[in-house]
Amino acid sequence: MRGPTPCNDPIGELYVEHHGWLQTWLRRKLGCPQQAADLSHDTFLKLLARPCQPDEPRAYLLTIARRLVFDSWRRRDLERAWLAALETMPEALAPSEEERAIVLETLLAIDDLLDGLSTKARQAFLMSQLDHMTYAQIAERLGVSASRVRQYMTQALARCYEAL
Repeated sequence: MRGPTPCNDPIGELYVEHHGWLQTWLRRKLGCPQQAADLSHDTFLKLLARPCQPDEPRAYLLTIARRLVFDSWRRRDLERAWLAALETMPEALAPSEEERAIVLETLLAIDDLLDGLSTKARQAFLMSQLDHMTYAQIAERLGVSASRVRQYMTQALARCYEAL
């Protein structure tokens, strides 16, 4: 372990002591040095947002980094799905590059908003909002009761309300 940084900053100390190790772990996990560098810095940015002195710094950093890796994979999958949907559109109806970027940004924001909900709660919300399905139709599709769909919708709408 190295000595304290000149400014006695606990986050700075964690960065100095563990950044290289974390970036190496991410590089092995992702196979991309640039993405590893980005996510290692994002990990410390998350730590700055919620400063604490973890008892097990490496375990704590790995937890944050793993979540960021999963988020990046989810974003990548969402982007691929959007691009695949665009390929099926007739050229005359295809959105402009600016519209594509806006839709992708919106999809990512919705994904972030619904993060933490169960898969069925996310599906219920999207079926209701995008497919205009009734709670009864959603319940049948998901294999749950209509009252359960109401609970899912309450959870999702609460997230939307919190975001406002």
